[in-house]
Amino acid sequence: MGYREELEAGRDAFGHLIRVWHERNGWSQRLLPALAERLELGRVHNSQLSHLRNRKLVAPGPELFVALGRLNQLLAAEVGPAGPSAELRRQLADQPELLAALQASSRPVLADDGQPLGPAQLFEIFVGLRQPPRAFDLRIADDEAAGLSAALAELFTAGRPWRQCREAVLAAYPAEKRQRREQFAAVLAGQRDYTATELDAELPDLRRTLVALGAASESAFSADQFLELLRQKARLLAQPGRGEDRDPRQALAAAIRRELEAA
Repeated sequence: MGYREELEAGRDAFGHLIRVWHERNGWSQRLLPALAERLELGRVHNSQLSHLRNRKLVAPGPELFVALGRLNQLLAAEVGPAGPSAELRRQLADQPELLAALQASSRPVLADDGQPLGPAQLFEIFVGLRQPPRAFDLRIADDEAAGLSAALAELFTAGRPWRQCREAVLAAYPAEKRQRREQFAAVLAGQRDYTATELDAELPDLRRTLVALGAASESAFSADQFLELLRQKARLLAQPGRGEDRDPRQALAAAIRRELEAA
């Protein structure tokens, strides 16, 4: 891999890490910038986090990694099972919203050996010199996107015809942009597949759709657990005997014959 490809892979991995970190804690995008400013750990802008999540920030300054790394280390050191330490509560006494957010959830990014990542480790991930922790690496490969799209359609329709589920599923899907809603409907109808990039961006709203349908609680599935569920279902759909190992026309004809025999 050349250095340009290494840098691109690093930006991609870092964007996933930032997104997963926020989602697992249920944080708004404003939390880390506000914490960094209040605790005097550096400066982070909302727009920087947004661009990082979307892999559009090509060359952030070193202060970004210093602030995020220091915040991550502070969370690991000052927040335990009982919540923020007395010292941290004192520092945030005049910021009840920040304190409440940390009390609700404040999981740091830990390396595979259990140590919190600091500024240097985060920078190494961004430039492709270090792989992110396995628990925070949710990148979707291009060659698995089609199988995951099929698994998604099978899960959200429970194997029933799309026309029977369309109204309820679309009512639960939270995205408002017409293009995204049409794309979502086309995937569930089996008319197209998400690309890896599209599916990665859709994961948070797809999980919220499952919750809105009443099929799972908000705490039942994290983003990574939902993705693993789709991967398990995709593997089941690809197993021999599900029709993929035969000619599609013959498989369809056999299924129609079964329907006629049952009529």
